[in-house]
Amino acid sequence: MLRTVLALNLCLLTSVLSAKDDANQAPAEQAGLRQLFNGTDLTGWNGDPRLWSVRDGVIHGETTPENVANGNTFLIWKDGTLKDFELRLSFRCNATNNSGIQYRSKHITDGSVRNDWVVRGYQHEIRNEVDFPNTSSFIYDEGGKRGRICQVGEVVRWETDGKKVLKSDLIDQDEFKKLFKLDDWNDVVILAEGNRIRHYLNGRLILDFTDADPALALSEGVLALQLHAGKPMWAEYKNIRLREIMK
Repeated sequence: MLRTVLALNLCLLTSVLSAKDDANQAPAEQAGLRQLFNGTDLTGWNGDPRLWSVRDGVIHGETTPENVANGNTFLIWKDGTLKDFELRLSFRCNATNNSGIQYRSKHITDGSVRNDWVVRGYQHEIRNEVDFPNTSSFIYDEGGKRGRICQVGEVVRWETDGKKVLKSDLIDQDEFKKLFKLDDWNDVVILAEGNRIRHYLNGRLILDFTDADPALALSEGVLALQLHAGKPMWAEYKNIRLREIMK
């Protein structure tokens, strides 16, 4: 009898752990996602031609001492906006500066901007680093007032009175170091449904953010890739594909 109870408890524990692991895995990719980059040129994208090009079949953005970014600048996807969506892509970059993936964001064109490709809104941070908190994948409020909205490892709900951290151990420092591929390609999935946003890195859920502040939450906007002002840097992107989620 005791052996039976122990066996049943072990099966239950295994089932619970398995369900937890499944919940932390990126959803399987569905067929028919829309390819946003043709692998040949920047058709459908708009950015500073001094800084953005296609090399060896990938989008290559680079600043140099001779070609600097006059403020943060972006390569903007021109053929649509993002509402509820699943975005998948791969990136790599060097460690001298940072990049980012803007989504549900706004292209700013008024007279105060420093270049023609300024974008503000939600940003998926891109870095070639593994030490918390300066890693890839946290959500940053580019051009806004909220700063780092949701850090890697957090489950956050942002309400009218500010940030509420519901959980902070989705992934820890040691796990992240094993997950992230320094100096190599890393895979991103961004899943945005209503006011809930989830970021996955190399198949693993690493943050879960709900924007419940009606004055600040973003429901629709542009997709763009960033080159950061400051130290010379490069960042590359490939396999950019989109699934629009219809309500």
